[in-house]
Amino acid sequence: MGGTVRMVLQVVLKLVNSVNGLAGMALIFYSLWMIRDQLLDRLPWFICIFLGLGIFMCLITCSGHIGAESTNGHCLSCYMLFVVLLVLLEVSLTTDIFLNKNWEEDFPDDPTGKFDEFEDFVRLNFEICKWVVSITLASQILSILLAMFLRTIGPDRESFYDSDDDFAPTRLPLLRNRVQVIQSQHNTNNSPIHVKIDPTDLTTNR
Repeated sequence: MGGTVRMVLQVVLKLVNSVNGLAGMALIFYSLWMIRDQLLDRLPWFICIFLGLGIFMCLITCSGHIGAESTNGHCLSCYMLFVVLLVLLEVSLTTDIFLNKNWEEDFPDDPTGKFDEFEDFVRLNFEICKWVVSITLASQILSILLAMFLRTIGPDRESFYDSDDDFAPTRLPLLRNRVQVIQSQHNTNNSPIHVKIDPTDLTTNR
């Protein structure tokens, strides 16, 4: 029963964790798309933040898959810590953007004008951005809960530690066969030669 529950948690954690990886790749692709139009000597600050955040989310996704596969307590603990920090950062930024009408004033000025394009994109696709952020936050919170449950169950120790009884049935027949072969060879070499003489042959010779 415990092995089945562990397997289900591993699969679900990998699936939910993949949402975080997709969000990270989306940030990376969006940052590269913003850079594609023109090569700038100095990248805008928010593009650097998006690119770094996307890479960080992809690394967290990789660590989550490793922790889900190995069910290692230390790996899962580090994964939960990183996801919690990421959730706190996202919640603070999301709250400021969605609840504060003048949220752009809280960020530094961008002389390149790329931040204005991002602002227009968010305003035009506000509902879509809201759903994407909500799904991403929900998947991250669910990942924390699944990792916590999986860490509580622990790894499958039966697959790593086998008792001596598991090896005995596979070794004893080989030893017994070896002993039987040696005994049969010994008996064959040391067995006396018995000659049976027919009495009729003796009578005929006389």
